[in-house]
Amino acid sequence: MSLSLSVSAASQAASPVFEAGAPFDVPSGQDVTFLDVIEGEDGAVGTAIRFRFLAPRIAREKGDVEFLQAEDDMVALCQDYVLPHMAETGAEMPAQIIIVLSDRAVEFGVADPEATQFFEAYRPEDGMCIWEGF
Repeated sequence: MSLSLSVSAASQAASPVFEAGAPFDVPSGQDVTFLDVIEGEDGAVGTAIRFRFLAPRIAREKGDVEFLQAEDDMVALCQDYVLPHMAETGAEMPAQIIIVLSDRAVEFGVADPEATQFFEAYRPEDGMCIWEGF
C-alpha cells in the first residue's frame, strides 16, 4: 500500500531555509522546528536522507499530539517542504527520504529511552512523497 499526496500550495511557494530552529507549519498545528539533516545514509533501498525535526508535543508524558496526527505532519514536511527544497537547490534525489519527529534533541545513532520519536520513510517519485512505511 502506498500513500501519495498532490502538490499543495505550500510546495509551490519558495522553499524555506533549513536552519536549526526554523519553524514549519504542519496540519496538527503543533510547533515543529528543524533540527538537522543526515545525508548519505545507506538504507534498505539505497541512499537515504534524514530530515530531523523537534516536535515537543509528541512527548509521551506531557504531549497532546498522537501518532496519527504526527503522521500527517510528517507527510506534509516531506511533500510541502523537503521535496521543494531539494528541487530548488538541485540536490540529487535519494532513494528514500526519512522524516523524523522527536520530542527532544537526540544525538543521531544514540539511544534515549526517555525520548519519543516518530519515523516515516518516503520514496521521492514524480514530485511526490510516496509512503514506504518503516
